[in-house]
Amino acid sequence: MPEGDTLFRTARTLGRAFSGTVLTGFRTQLAPLAAWNDQHPVAGQTVERIESRGKWLLMFFSGGSVLLTHLRMNGSWHVYRRGERWRAPGHAMRIVLENAAWQAVGFSVPVAEVISLHDLDRDRRIPRPEIDVLRPEFDAVAAVARIRAHPEEAIADVLLDQSVLAGVGNEFKSEICFACAVNPFAPIAALSDAHISEIVGTARRMVRENIIEDSPETTVTYRGLGRRTRHASDPRERVWVYGRAGETCRQCGSIIERRLQGPDARISFWCPQCQPVSSN
Repeated sequence: MPEGDTLFRTARTLGRAFSGTVLTGFRTQLAPLAAWNDQHPVAGQTVERIESRGKWLLMFFSGGSVLLTHLRMNGSWHVYRRGERWRAPGHAMRIVLENAAWQAVGFSVPVAEVISLHDLDRDRRIPRPEIDVLRPEFDAVAAVARIRAHPEEAIADVLLDQSVLAGVGNEFKSEICFACAVNPFAPIAALSDAHISEIVGTARRMVRENIIEDSPETTVTYRGLGRRTRHASDPRERVWVYGRAGETCRQCGSIIERRLQGPDARISFWCPQCQPVSSN
């Protein structure tokens, strides 16, 4: 599922193909975007830059508008050379951007809207750069304070709060808790500042390790390799606990457990031996 690492890689790839270029075409199946294009034609505008903030993708246009997209569970952006065959069905197309050499296609994008630069600064849905674990502006000390501000909430729920740590999703959540030996249901009040600081550092490290690429010239938006939170050569051993309920813990041999958690009933995975509630 798209998390901060996916959006970062997508923005990086789209940026290589489109940043600084003049758009030659725009199509969309979404009525609000079509209306925007009627009033402010996209063709002829320059893409100034493309960036990710947490789970949001932002495309900045020379006309002063910003295209926001959120992929949620199933959306994706693909980049193709002009004339190249799409690798997803045409009926899933929602947005197409074109320049002289490339075509960007947003498939099954559930959230897409255009706002002004002025409104972007005031939009509370879009994380500020210092909250995004992948941005150089990320402030770890402030992140610890934001987590500490939720004393009664479980650590796994707080990690998913994009106003606290933007870019951490459900898979990373379980992996971070395991790596820091913290039970996902432990309340923030039960954790020391040192432990919270370790969690913040681990979150940033894990997400960053999943944006490293083999070639700086790649134009692939999806690696197809799956996230890695372990340094294991076997791809079947790429994670510690996520998706491994009923299997043995790679560290102690206990059986990995799973349970729905939080107001959105997201699944948490953990090892009862390595992450006991009593240790937190």
